[in-house]
Amino acid sequence: MSTGKTLLALALGTLFSASAFAADHDTLIYCSEASPESFNPQIASSGPSFVASSQTLYNRLINFDPVKNTPVPSLATEWTISPDGKTYTFTLRKGVKFNSNKFFKPTRDFNADDVIFSVMRQKDPANPYHKVSQGTYEYFNDVGLDKLITDVKKIDDYHVQFVLSEPNAAFLADWGMDFASILSAEYADEMLKKGTPENVDTWPIGTGPYVLQQYKVDSLIRYVANPNYWDGEVPTKHLIFSITPDVQTRLAKLQTNECQIIPAPSPVQFDAIKKNKDLALHAVEALNVGYLAFNTEKKPFDNVLVRQALNYATDKKAIVNAVFMGSGTVAKSPLPPNMLGYKKDLPDYDYDPQKAKDLLKKAGLEKGAEVTLWSMPVQRPYNPNSRRIAEMIQNDWAKVGIKAKIVTYEWGEYLSGMRKGEHDSALFGWMSDNGDPDNFADTLLGCNSIKTGSNAARWCDKGYNALVQKAKLTSDPAARAKLYGEAQEIFYQQAPWIALANGKTFYATRSNVSGFSVSLMGSDFSKVKIN
Repeated sequence: MSTGKTLLALALGTLFSASAFAADHDTLIYCSEASPESFNPQIASSGPSFVASSQTLYNRLINFDPVKNTPVPSLATEWTISPDGKTYTFTLRKGVKFNSNKFFKPTRDFNADDVIFSVMRQKDPANPYHKVSQGTYEYFNDVGLDKLITDVKKIDDYHVQFVLSEPNAAFLADWGMDFASILSAEYADEMLKKGTPENVDTWPIGTGPYVLQQYKVDSLIRYVANPNYWDGEVPTKHLIFSITPDVQTRLAKLQTNECQIIPAPSPVQFDAIKKNKDLALHAVEALNVGYLAFNTEKKPFDNVLVRQALNYATDKKAIVNAVFMGSGTVAKSPLPPNMLGYKKDLPDYDYDPQKAKDLLKKAGLEKGAEVTLWSMPVQRPYNPNSRRIAEMIQNDWAKVGIKAKIVTYEWGEYLSGMRKGEHDSALFGWMSDNGDPDNFADTLLGCNSIKTGSNAARWCDKGYNALVQKAKLTSDPAARAKLYGEAQEIFYQQAPWIALANGKTFYATRSNVSGFSVSLMGSDFSKVKIN
């Protein structure tokens, strides 16, 4: 994306004189972890991409209550569900304005056409935008909406009806996920006529609290407040993302007021933050899981005995104590502990190197094996120090004869390679998008998710898959929980992962920052004030 020299110089000047801008209460600087893959959340898949796009530039049909994690109105004010669970009718909010940019100024408010375009771009291969920006629509397909939605009807400008092929207990919650952001159909039509459809993704127009002004790859993103935001005045006029991958540099910038908010501080930094009267550390209970996925399509991990053995060989308690330092707990399930369907009495693999050796011998690997272990290049609440975790796993496996070579890649390359199944084993994790267990149980381990790429274990168990698909069709919470419990028992026996940890979400701010929140919906900048 190119920008004029004058604007670029102005933006860089803003970045380097961050303290001066912060003092006038009008500019907020957020030290983000990475550059976004795209400004269209439909074709993105990483947290930093969603924070920079869906959570700043767009809205969705629903939001989530930050305490109860239940759906609440956003661009839809209300909805009805037919008795058979297969028809959802949304009433849309009136008077919502789209933003404008140098390419386009809207002539109408948000309406049903925008919802239909946002859905059909992802669903319909014949849609003229389906292949723009080489979109793969991973999330839309991961949750099965490509097959689940049979029709989207415009009743009138402010009523949209979805017809489903079957009932789906997670369908409503899906419309609060990042990929469900509503784009402007009018903007898309105009750019198509001009022969520049990619502008829809590179110079986005949404209904969110901020408008994109400038992007310099691996350096900064500059936004300005939406003066017509439907959810009330945005207190901070200028928002700048200072792209700062290194966790130590992020804290240094926070300490010198070059940033006012940083995500994902390392647990080893907590004491320094707490002791500084100008800083504040914030913790949020999260729905997440960090894990090591075995690529079950590759030897030796196609053998369940090897997967079980390396679960026994890995000292998870030692990893959580050393790396999370009180910010996480040992995991044993693909579902987080505070989620519907979590099986509390699910057994776990104790640390038992001798049992690991016995199983490896039974698998024909008494002489050991050499494998690669992919380590994430970014910090996450479910994995605050991937290199350290990888080294501890490497050391544990070496004790039972498995030599693991640690490799890492740039984040986009890491995600792409893992989706294609290029890894032997890989550290990864998941943070809930919608509060529903289907978002973990099926998205991460369902058979269809191998094709879409979110099943990093590339594991397809017909019994497990049948249970989680049945749970999707079941509206009764107790019955759903029972099905997920049975699925977790198969997960334990087949061991496609080493489930490592469930972590809290942490972020740090300058003490004079208020109104910033992190929840199931991600990061909300729309109410932030610098006092």
